[in-house]
Amino acid sequence: MYAEERQEAIATLVGQLGRVAVTDLAERYDVTAETVRRDLAVLDRMGLVRRVHGGAVPAAALTALELGTTEREGSRSPEKDRIAKAALDFLPPSGGSVLFDAGTTTARVAALLPADRELLAVTNSLPIATRLSAHPGAQVHLLGGRVRGLTQAAVGPQTLRALDELRVDVAFIGTNALTLGHGLSTPDVDEGAVKRAMIKTAHRVVVVTDSSKLGREDFVRFAAIEDIDVLITDDAGPATLRNELEQYGIEVLTA
Repeated sequence: MYAEERQEAIATLVGQLGRVAVTDLAERYDVTAETVRRDLAVLDRMGLVRRVHGGAVPAAALTALELGTTEREGSRSPEKDRIAKAALDFLPPSGGSVLFDAGTTTARVAALLPADRELLAVTNSLPIATRLSAHPGAQVHLLGGRVRGLTQAAVGPQTLRALDELRVDVAFIGTNALTLGHGLSTPDVDEGAVKRAMIKTAHRVVVVTDSSKLGREDFVRFAAIEDIDVLITDDAGPATLRNELEQYGIEVLTA
């Protein structure tokens, strides 16, 4: 394989997996680690990947700016609507408990809650709690804490203490980024801590996220891939990543 062909293959692999290690690439292409580092340096200069310690990630993988709820609400709306509709199949039966993480996709799931379903609904999201308060069958439990203006989500020690005492049937979790290597991640430390606690308190974890988040990494890792049970996304994500996730025993649905 010529160097140009290998570099093209590496760039494609980085885009599919989200993060690759120098040692793995050297073994895959039967070259030295130094050769791989030179390949990554070339790809980095071309703007195709970004070199990180021990490997590389996609050039756009490291998020520098966290968008607020208003900005995210209108982004990829058709995909989020389809994901939310598919997520309804994972709601517990009447009498069960469900936790909604703050986010625009999880808010869409909450908005579609069937009128005849009686559930105990827990959330740290002010918009979701407000929406669910009008639901005839929902008993809403709003988690307390400091409210982040950017996401309208309660975070902090009070939120974490409340979650530590709860156990729910299903948690619908959103994420800002997802890769095999870094897992699920988000820009904010406090939001990451709450998401981590939510996952711990749920019997079943359903992640709802559009495919623009796949193959990206963010500042705070809040879960490993094996910590989730189901991923619901749209069909624009990399097929290789979906296949890899299924090998971890995760149920992957495309909407």
